[in-house]
Amino acid sequence: MSGNGVALVIGAGDATGGAIARRFAREGFFTCVTRRHLDKLAPLVERIRSEGGQAQGYGSDARKEEEVIALVESIEAEHGPIEVLVFNIGANAPNPVLEETAKRYFKIWEMACFAGFLNGREVARRMVARGRGTILFTGATASLRGRANFSAFAGAKHALRALAQSMARELGPQGVHVAHVVIDGAIDTEFIATLFPETYRLKDRDGILNPDHIAENFWQIHRQPRSAWTHEMDLRPWMENF
Repeated sequence: MSGNGVALVIGAGDATGGAIARRFAREGFFTCVTRRHLDKLAPLVERIRSEGGQAQGYGSDARKEEEVIALVESIEAEHGPIEVLVFNIGANAPNPVLEETAKRYFKIWEMACFAGFLNGREVARRMVARGRGTILFTGATASLRGRANFSAFAGAKHALRALAQSMARELGPQGVHVAHVVIDGAIDTEFIATLFPETYRLKDRDGILNPDHIAENFWQIHRQPRSAWTHEMDLRPWMENF
């Protein structure tokens, strides 16, 4: 059990989520990371441990209430209090609105918003009882404006932002810091490298977001004194348009 408690990262992918998990692990947190498929977490867990941190991976569907409840109960019982929750599920899947299906639209909302509610609620119940904690939601450009072909993603991300605002106003006076971080730009990922090679070439000019730099901002939000809490922060490369 870590003296600093647990940092739980929901949606610890190969870029942003993994970088955030590694950043908190370096500060002495026992880092619990989740994806739907446990085997995909093995490289991240191994890296954290090789860097001197403590980590445990969990295969869990963040959209399933019973799985979320079981996950949080298990972590608190085995590793200690969850001091930080990072909700980082992406669900970025563009599609023309005339071709969108009800099933696909609903799934994107489940992943990007409903799962945020389930995980945020369950962890907040413990945090409020202790009078402390940090809940961080990863947002996107779509949190602020909808683009053509992104009706489902924008709707879900707008809703996640509204959830974060409501939770911040409700839980802040009870000692829980809730923040929403808008990632406004392309991130250095295999997804961008493969599908948007022109954009990816901007990496040499710091024209796309570095996951480690995103993670540093998440860490800095967590360590803010409560007399000066940030609720919303936006991060973008220096050359990105607002």
